[in-house]
Amino acid sequence: MNTIVSTIVIAGALVLMLASLIAAFRNRPMGMVLLVGFAVLELAVLVQAGFVIAAVAGGGGPADKVTLFGYVGGQVLIPPAAVFLALAERSRWGTAILAVAGFAIAVMNGRLLQIWQGMA
Repeated sequence: MNTIVSTIVIAGALVLMLASLIAAFRNRPMGMVLLVGFAVLELAVLVQAGFVIAAVAGGGGPADKVTLFGYVGGQVLIPPAAVFLALAERSRWGTAILAVAGFAIAVMNGRLLQIWQGMA
C-alpha cells in the first residue's frame, strides 16, 4: 500500500471535514467547492484501492484480506453516498453529513494502514 497516497487521502479528508463543519455552522448547503473536493477525494480513494488490489494480486498484504477489502470497499462507497445525501438535504445537515463522511474516511484510512502494516 502506498503511504503517500494514504497521507494525501487522510489530509484531504480532514480538510474537507473542516470545510464542511464551517459550512454547517454557517448554515450553508453544500457548494461547488465541497462537491469538487469530495470528487477529488473519491478519485484519491480509487487510486489507493488500485494500489491495494495490485499489491494483494502480487502476493503482498496482510493475512486478513476480508477486513482489508471491507475497509477499501467502504472507503469507495462513502464519498458518493455522502454527496448524494447532502444534495438531497439542502440545509446545514447536508454539510454535516459531509463532515461525518470526511472524518470517517480519515479514520478508515488510518485503520487501513494499521491493517496493512500488521498492527491489528
